[in-house]
Amino acid sequence: MFDSIGWAEILILVVAGLFILGPERLPSAAAWLGRSVRKVREYATGAREQLRTEMGDDFDELRKPLQDLQQLRNFDPRRAVTKHLFEDVESGNGHTKANGHTPPSPAPAKSEKPASPPPGDKAPFDPDAT
Repeated sequence: MFDSIGWAEILILVVAGLFILGPERLPSAAAWLGRSVRKVREYATGAREQLRTEMGDDFDELRKPLQDLQQLRNFDPRRAVTKHLFEDVESGNGHTKANGHTPPSPAPAKSEKPASPPPGDKAPFDPDAT
């Protein structure tokens, strides 16, 4: 329940409660809040157990879509794209694809240098390229 609330927030709530309720009513208000939270948890647990006993195996099938939604809520697109792009490298197969075929290697580059114009000649000029 308090996954997203830190100690600083709890301290602020206690100080605010101290100013709003005063020191004489704060302990009774905190006790009432604790009892209420405990009752709500007991009701939720009881309802879940009752559904589980009445539905049997269907309860797990009912929870499956909810678990899928929870996974979608925790979906990180950056991690998914990174995993998809680099899954071949991470698998240790180098550039081997998931279907087991190795992609063809590129043709070797020619080692010839492009012919340079003889000394004194101008370099070719293309007016459309500028």
